[in-house]
Amino acid sequence: MRVSTSQIYNIADVGMRNAQSAVNKTSEQISTGKRVLSPADDPVAATSILRLNQELGRLEQYDKNINAAENALEQEEVALDSIVNLVQRMKELGVRAGNTGVLTPEDYQSIAAEVDTRIEELMNLQNTRNSSGQYIFAGHQGDKAPFSADGGGNFSYHGDEGQMRIQVSNSVNVPVGDSGKRLFVDIPSGHNTFNTRASSANQANPPAEISVGEIVDQEAYDEFYPGDMKITFNAPETLTPPRANYTITDDKGRVLVANEPHDQSDPIEINGVRFQVTGQPYAGEAATPATLDFGAVGAVDFSTSPETVTLTVGTRSETLLLDRPVNNAADLAAALNSTTETVGGSGADRNADKLANLGITADGTGLSVTNGQNLTVRNGTANTDTAFGFATQNEGSTSTDGELAEPGDSFHIESSNKQGLLTTLSRLSEAMRNVEANPESKAELGDVVAKTLTNLDNALTNVISVQGEVGARLNTLETSRDLNADTKLYSEEVLSDIENLDYAEASTRLQMQSMVLSAAQQSFVKVSGLSLFNYL
Repeated sequence: MRVSTSQIYNIADVGMRNAQSAVNKTSEQISTGKRVLSPADDPVAATSILRLNQELGRLEQYDKNINAAENALEQEEVALDSIVNLVQRMKELGVRAGNTGVLTPEDYQSIAAEVDTRIEELMNLQNTRNSSGQYIFAGHQGDKAPFSADGGGNFSYHGDEGQMRIQVSNSVNVPVGDSGKRLFVDIPSGHNTFNTRASSANQANPPAEISVGEIVDQEAYDEFYPGDMKITFNAPETLTPPRANYTITDDKGRVLVANEPHDQSDPIEINGVRFQVTGQPYAGEAATPATLDFGAVGAVDFSTSPETVTLTVGTRSETLLLDRPVNNAADLAAALNSTTETVGGSGADRNADKLANLGITADGTGLSVTNGQNLTVRNGTANTDTAFGFATQNEGSTSTDGELAEPGDSFHIESSNKQGLLTTLSRLSEAMRNVEANPESKAELGDVVAKTLTNLDNALTNVISVQGEVGARLNTLETSRDLNADTKLYSEEVLSDIENLDYAEASTRLQMQSMVLSAAQQSFVKVSGLSLFNYL
């Protein structure tokens, strides 16, 4: 067999390249300490290595999560401790305020000043942020302050009822905050109570405010409970002479107080509750009455043959019967306002009641509806057309000038069996600031103090319960950290067994591969020098 010179060089090149590649790979393994440098080295081991590295990455992230969760919960724990101390101090002041027979209004002003300071401190604690700037008592709305106050002693919660949670292991996630609504708002009250608020649609600028209010007659309020009330301000023109006034309705739409004059310095008292609306509420616009004037009234004698017309206001309709002679507008108005029958059994005696039911007034000029709803006269005949001086047949005639009243600002009294911690303290402060040096006023204050102490006990129970939950979560974090550490140690050991290099074996292999490479190089030198010319 002939071996060409090019074949000799090709064989030598392949052999030396393979030997050099083996040496390089072993050298790289020694320098990195890794046995598997690519999936091709050991596909099964490479899959296990990838899985174990992912697990170690998760464990590292869980450790970071645990640290963040611990920081947040420890911060919450500090805030709750401060709130517990504050509530206990408020209980001390409440007990002191119960000495109504000894303390003077001036003493109560001093106590109220401290309560007001503590209210501000409490709201700051309830708006605590964690190290990342999130509000810890806002639920899922951690980017905005959960509590705010208005000038009337009312407080609003702007968060939600959710809990932020952090994953701390494959199977465990831990809450790292609590809803301020659950903690500080939804506190069971020792008595039926209420909350006050201004409608978000109010238009006054600056806004009018409603005070936090108080119960001055628990029995009267218990009888009304659980009803709600709405205070709506009306246009001044609804009173003569014009002045600010309001109407109070219940949650079923029934009018409890209508067009009551309002003076912001005077409290409003109804169904056992007392509150004040201060500022200048937007009064709205008065209704423009709807009118339908009589035209040229023609003479018609309905006593010989009574006829009917249908009057409609809004969704209500009434059929009126005409059973008397009509010669002019005054006769027509009298027929529409009739409480007697000219023709026996005609039913004209109910006309006046039907007009009143529709809110229609009939006089010598025509028909009108004071609430601004337009009215229609229809279903008449040619004779009623003549009597009214306008079309009454078929669809008849409809007024077009009526305009409904535009309601003014409104405020809500909402019944509740819960009372927020800030509201409890605000009511105590307001009662002490308004107390007078007489037995009746001090008796009212004593009642407020007793309710305050009960509600503070309930608030304390609520906060301490959550403190226990926070402690349990911290224990869970500690347990999870230990478990993660054990899992990490085991994973690292398995990874080391699969991935790490046996240096003794690799060193021996490198020496052998280096020797093979050297032999290949030396052999090539000798073979490449062979020629028949050397033997001629």
